[in-house]
Amino acid sequence: MKRYLTITVLALLITGNSFAQKRWTLSECTRFAIENNIEIKQQELYVENSEIELHTTKSSRLPNLSAGASQSLNFGRSPSMATGIYEQNTSAGTGFSISSSLPVYNGMRISHEIKNNEINLKAAVEGLNKAKENLSLNVAAYYLEALFKKEILKVCAEQCALTNQQIERTNIMVQEGKAPLSQLYDIKAQLAKEETTLVNAQNDLSQSLLNLAQLLNITDPNQFDILEPESVESVNIAFIQNPDMVYEAALGVKPLIKEAEYRLQSSEMGVQISKSLFLPSVSFGISYNNGFNYLFGSDVNNISLSSQIGNNQRQAIGLNISVPIFNRFQTRNQVRSAQLNVKNRALELDNAKLSLQKEIQQAYRSAVAAQAKYLSTEKALEATLEAFKYAQERYQLQMISVYEYSEAQTRLFASRSEQVQAKYDFLFRTKILDFYRGGEIGL
Repeated sequence: MKRYLTITVLALLITGNSFAQKRWTLSECTRFAIENNIEIKQQELYVENSEIELHTTKSSRLPNLSAGASQSLNFGRSPSMATGIYEQNTSAGTGFSISSSLPVYNGMRISHEIKNNEINLKAAVEGLNKAKENLSLNVAAYYLEALFKKEILKVCAEQCALTNQQIERTNIMVQEGKAPLSQLYDIKAQLAKEETTLVNAQNDLSQSLLNLAQLLNITDPNQFDILEPESVESVNIAFIQNPDMVYEAALGVKPLIKEAEYRLQSSEMGVQISKSLFLPSVSFGISYNNGFNYLFGSDVNNISLSSQIGNNQRQAIGLNISVPIFNRFQTRNQVRSAQLNVKNRALELDNAKLSLQKEIQQAYRSAVAAQAKYLSTEKALEATLEAFKYAQERYQLQMISVYEYSEAQTRLFASRSEQVQAKYDFLFRTKILDFYRGGEIGL
């Protein structure tokens, strides 16, 4: 009785080990992982940088404005401001200017660069979405692994409780002289083995929870636990999605494909940007300059500062035209390199589509295999459960030995474990197919 109470308390502690602490759902785990993952944060910074690059390119259409000032001290011979004759003197000169220029035409280069950076921003966003999807898939895999370990732990605890009950019945039979004492020792030895299995299952669950907590970057994994959803108990085995339909849906929603498509469009714009270097460029500019000089010496009659400022003003306005003629084939080679980049990006898109199709086909085959295994383990569990009930009845009537009873109990435990594993494997495979169609992995 004392041992039975010990096992019961242990089972309760294992199956419901945290009533005070928060237990996480899959959606909470996924959201927390995305918010705290360093790689996701880096990808978000990359998106912000792409936004800055786009803003910089759009601003290149605006006129620029610059101002300057200079101060010089001159020694030696210089022309006199009064006579124009070169004389030995020392003077100081001050000048200042302001200028502005506006691009008028540059072969549509700025327009192409703006479109290119807009496409690059979209590609960066899809890259961020791809990273989030991959992380979500990893979180779901670790979460389902932990749920599987929890169910295995329950099976082990139930097995120990069942064996402990059998010990009590055998003890009564021994006291009544209906069973030898050795039979009681044998079944107690069986319980000791199952307790070891129970401890191992607890360790496996702790390791699975630790792996999930570390994936989420939780600082205190010792207080981490997950919530067991009721819907896990119901696995839909009637329908597995056709891989061709999944693939067609995935082409329109998967960030992996969208990112590759945007990269291809960006490379095509790169060709247009390179070709714009063949065309002339036109810019409009205006400027204003002024300044004054001062001659050192007691016999020098300097012109007043206000007069010099009024007389030395210089304004300019004009158009600048630049026509490329020959630059040692640099532009031609740049265009050819951009065209090769287009071909490479097209191959990357084809490879991404091919890889996606292979992954979906593999996921479909895995789901079909998992479905077959799940159905077979369900039937096997039913048959094993009936066999165990029959063995239990015969053991009570002393028609079989404790070894035969233990073998039946071991077969039942193995069958339950295989059924639980097959259930979670099939559940995960079907969720992966939903994931490729663009759905969220949930329970």
